[in-house]
Amino acid sequence: MKRKALSGFFFLAALGLWQIVSLSGIWPRLLFPSPVEVGYYLLDVILDGSLIEATLVTLKRLALGYGCGLILGIPLGMLNARFQFLEDTLGVLALGFQTLPSICWAPLALLWFGQTETAMFFIVVMGTIWSIAIATNAGVRNVPLIYIRAARTLGSSGMHTWMRVILPASLPFILNGMKQGWAFAWRSLMAAEIYITILSGFGLGYMLHFNRELHAMDGVVGIIVVIIFIGLAINKLVFAPVEKFLAARWGLNKFQ
Repeated sequence: MKRKALSGFFFLAALGLWQIVSLSGIWPRLLFPSPVEVGYYLLDVILDGSLIEATLVTLKRLALGYGCGLILGIPLGMLNARFQFLEDTLGVLALGFQTLPSICWAPLALLWFGQTETAMFFIVVMGTIWSIAIATNAGVRNVPLIYIRAARTLGSSGMHTWMRVILPASLPFILNGMKQGWAFAWRSLMAAEIYITILSGFGLGYMLHFNRELHAMDGVVGIIVVIIFIGLAINKLVFAPVEKFLAARWGLNKFQ
């Protein structure tokens, strides 16, 4: 309760400071809207349904791209850990691609797929798959060898060892890769929507771009606040419970 009260206090203090700076005239109101103006904008787009519609479109794109990145990234990481040849080839490529900003895929996606949903899907997948593959590879390689030997002594072999011993033991690493992959996917999608979505549909990135074109800073700041809120909500509601469960299940809690 004390932590929540402290967080609430700092949040209100930040809002108050924002309001004071906005009213001080240091920056023109056109460039630095007050939280009240941003709140009115968000209320308007919530009431007319445009914010909800854009959020649903964006989350659908995120779910499809991120889900495909998971489906491809986890097996790729396991294969890299299993075969040294793949580690020396695809593993090196994965490290290189992970360092590449996801927006760099946008020109290639535009040339291959045009300004379509497929282009945005491609950018999100490419922003997701490599971090998940690298984390899975690291997780498999950090499984204690005694686990595998014990399983084989008890009669496990082949895919049974991979699915019942190695993969579960790698889950803490894979979860970290999933969180990192989700962060990259979220950033990739926002960049893709701003860069590509002009002809391909609605979304939060489109609303951000549209408000920027109109020089409506209350809208720009409002959409940025929504994007941050969604990121925090997904981490709190999806990843935090799973992380807490795995920490307890695998004995990774700092304090027992």
